[in-house]
Amino acid sequence: MSTTAAAIEARRAATAQMLQRVGQALRQMRREHARITVAAVARRAGVSRTFLYQNDQARRLIATAAGDRTAAAQDSKPDPAEASWRQRALNAEHELKRAHSEIATHRNQIGELLGRIRDLEHDLPPDGVQRVLAENHNLRAQVRQLAQDHRQLEERLAGARDNNRFLDKRIADLEAQLAERQGPGCLAATSPASPT
Repeated sequence: MSTTAAAIEARRAATAQMLQRVGQALRQMRREHARITVAAVARRAGVSRTFLYQNDQARRLIATAAGDRTAAAQDSKPDPAEASWRQRALNAEHELKRAHSEIATHRNQIGELLGRIRDLEHDLPPDGVQRVLAENHNLRAQVRQLAQDHRQLEERLAGARDNNRFLDKRIADLEAQLAERQGPGCLAATSPASPT
């Protein structure tokens, strides 16, 4: 047997083996009710798409399994559900990367702030926190006392203004009564003399 004949025989055996794998893959896909496409069959059978497109017997097997529809035409049309799924997966991957980046940024900020807190705590004496809390409590008590004093003073001021208005009115009434009792002549006598 010549080397050419041996090569042709080996090629036929390899083709037969690939066709057998394609047939097994198609039977398995039909049992699983899987969608039959050239790409899916090629993956499942472990053969190239080129082999499936170029080999007539492989094309017939796929067409028969797909229900007399050519798998090549079906494969050329992208499945909207698959495209949608891929888009969602890409979006999820993008959002995941963005979330990881944001988490890393927040962790850096938290670490920096914790470092600042430690620095501030380090500068304080051991009883510094208790002293600061006690001073804060005292200052709040003073603020409350001052607010109460302020309200009392405002109430006193309002009372004094009311008394002042009442007394002004009383003085005006008394002056009017005095003027009525003394008469017009008395008013002339009390007014300053005109120069001659």
